[in-house]
Amino acid sequence: MIRNRRVVSRRTLLVGGLGLGVAGATVLAGCASGEAPEQTARLLPSAAPLPDRFSRPFAVPPVKRPTGKADGATRYEITQRAATVELLPGLRTEIMGYDGLLPGPTIKARRGERVIVRHRNELTVPTVTHLHGGHTPAASDGYPVDLVLPASGSYGHGHQSHTADGEITRGVRDYEYPHDQRAATLWYHDHRMDFTGPQVWRGLAGLHLITDDEEEALPLPGGDRDLPLLVMDRSFAADGSLAYPSLDPNLASIPGVIEDYSPGVLGDVVLVNGVPWPVLEVDAVRYRFRIVNASNARRYEFALDPPPPSGPAFVQVGSDGGLLAAPVEHNEIVAAPAERFDVVIDFAAYPVGTEVTMINKLGVGSTDAVLRFRVVRKAADDSAIPAKLSTIEPLRPGPDAPVREWRFIRERNEGRAHWRINGLDFDPGRMDAEPRLGEVEIWRFYSDLHHPVHVHLDPFQVIRRGNREQGRFDAGWKDTVDLRPWETVEVAVRFTDHAGRFVLHCHNLEHEDMMMMAAFRTLR
Repeated sequence: MIRNRRVVSRRTLLVGGLGLGVAGATVLAGCASGEAPEQTARLLPSAAPLPDRFSRPFAVPPVKRPTGKADGATRYEITQRAATVELLPGLRTEIMGYDGLLPGPTIKARRGERVIVRHRNELTVPTVTHLHGGHTPAASDGYPVDLVLPASGSYGHGHQSHTADGEITRGVRDYEYPHDQRAATLWYHDHRMDFTGPQVWRGLAGLHLITDDEEEALPLPGGDRDLPLLVMDRSFAADGSLAYPSLDPNLASIPGVIEDYSPGVLGDVVLVNGVPWPVLEVDAVRYRFRIVNASNARRYEFALDPPPPSGPAFVQVGSDGGLLAAPVEHNEIVAAPAERFDVVIDFAAYPVGTEVTMINKLGVGSTDAVLRFRVVRKAADDSAIPAKLSTIEPLRPGPDAPVREWRFIRERNEGRAHWRINGLDFDPGRMDAEPRLGEVEIWRFYSDLHHPVHVHLDPFQVIRRGNREQGRFDAGWKDTVDLRPWETVEVAVRFTDHAGRFVLHCHNLEHEDMMMMAAFRTLR
């Protein structure tokens, strides 16, 4: 392992990329071009013709098989490589994929099962893999400068300008996951400093599911009626390649996006599990859907059209950190990037033959819908939604609990706009907090625009949003919270088990790449 201690001189965010003209200022105020004002991002229109919606069948990502067991751990091997796939009919798209897939293969594990995933980098750029929502030791969490360099080629340290104090390997890295956490829907994705946005956009994302005895004892829908919905928006060039406004299309050394897209990048094609606007035939029974917003910057408001004749559209049974204490009914669900909503839809409320569309009420034009369900037959259903799902320990900060404030603000420096936390650009060698393991703290997030705030290592509980208690979508254990313009959200957090370096950041990936990230060190 190579340890790089090169001193980093922090650059301005983008090389000429964040100057604010009139159009840029309008977008940064929260209004997206061609989109609803509930987005802090800008639409990148596709040059390729958009496919017909609801014409391709729904697909489930393949489940990864382990390579074996050794030393008490289940082992997997995933190869990060380029591949050419058909995302748009008749066109070929080159992706960066885990095992050459978009999304990558799903890993399924049990609570307490020690898993080691060996990632091999056969791409042309460095990568870092983060298990989002994982209660993971620092060495395997995916610290943004813990790079895995390409296995072959001439790519070396000289191409990476921000590797202060990073643990760097060439070719392969083993990520160890103890899975000492509740059953939950997690996902893994690239986390390379300055280049997370384009590398996730090109395909480096996949599902990671944990189950346990408590979850399996519940009569929730299971088997082929328990389905993931990994939702991401993308844009395409005329030849079918993925369009993205990088300053450096090779992702080698110059980070960031061109000026107009500095607020965030929105695509005009909605993919569900890698398929544009798929259609799923369902029985007239309950289904469980694990919704993951894997988009770079897009917020969604999911609803059903037509709404069910009786009952709610969605019954939420889980959030980022697993099962809720009790089910929560929704007719709409607003999901910011990286949030997860585990929901049950009861198609028995619809007559056989009904077509039901999951729409996006924050979308415009092609992005106003996500997928379509066709209720094709009646069937037996032994599932149920119990009134009690789980027991959630409330985190109760004491009167002397530490209070930390994190301001997510766009600021100007030397004539340019910076996405910053507490007025500082991210520096991987600087620790901005040192919480002690086992202590409950209050973290107060403040925002100027839309910022989905993600905290690594442990989930938190939302205790206040503005001048009231939790919002409608804040129940349960969360690791990402939808922070809206000029809003303050307070959460209670307690870090456990793993001492070391971790980060919190905005999960609008363009903001993250442009320095809206902070490091903290947990202490024993």
